[in-house]
Amino acid sequence: MTQELTPSGSKTPFEEIRKTTESGFDYWTGRDLAQVLGYVDYRNFEIVLQKAKRACFNSSMRVDDHFVEFNEMVSIGSSAHRVRKNIKLSRYACYLIIQNADPGKTIVAHGQTYFAIQTRKQELADESIEKSRRLQLRDELKIHNERLAGVAKTAGVIQPVDYAIFQNHGYMGLYGGLTAQDIHQKKGLKKSQKILDHMGSTELAANLFRATQAEEKIKREKIVGKQNANAAHHEVGMKVRKTIQEIGGTMPENLPIAENINKIGKKSAGRQIQKK
Repeated sequence: MTQELTPSGSKTPFEEIRKTTESGFDYWTGRDLAQVLGYVDYRNFEIVLQKAKRACFNSSMRVDDHFVEFNEMVSIGSSAHRVRKNIKLSRYACYLIIQNADPGKTIVAHGQTYFAIQTRKQELADESIEKSRRLQLRDELKIHNERLAGVAKTAGVIQPVDYAIFQNHGYMGLYGGLTAQDIHQKKGLKKSQKILDHMGSTELAANLFRATQAEEKIKREKIVGKQNANAAHHEVGMKVRKTIQEIGGTMPENLPIAENINKIGKKSAGRQIQKK
């Protein structure tokens, strides 16, 4: 990550207290941030902290993903130590704290600029990662859909009419009874738009798991007959859906549509050509 510097060339106080996990994620601690913001009494800072948590919750973000409480040992002199509460803060958490801090403090104004810029940088980075994931998962799904079609044909599913019905059984299992046409309508897609081209990485991953597991089930159990193949595909879709439900995930039919993945591919190809 590029270091943010002040006009004099030194690191900003927010950069000075930034820490990084072993996985490469940046974070700040509440104690460090309170000190930089001039909160002598940490209890006053905790009031701001609670406001930031509420703002996080109201923005439909998981509070625990951005505010992680922990205990630390601090020295109190004469080789004695005591436990003290602290909290790890994401870049977004710091941004919310700054927005709720005392606006009369000059450092708060600097913090608003710093974390607004940093948050936007992270958003752009996340967008880039999401696009790369989508492209990779879409390519894998294409491969496994072809393999699934081959396995289904061996089981007795005749293309193209039988295969459309076979695919719908998988969709209905995963999407709570919705067919491909139902999903298309629920997502608000135009007739010319394909469902798979507008899935985000989470939805693509769920469908990839459905396709690979349906393929393996039909092969492993030596399933024969199109009705049996349809039932197997539906069962796999239902189990994938149940897993999503058990871990508290969003049901695939409720996930938002994404930019046409074909446009992303063209943009990526254009950038590669420019680099050359």
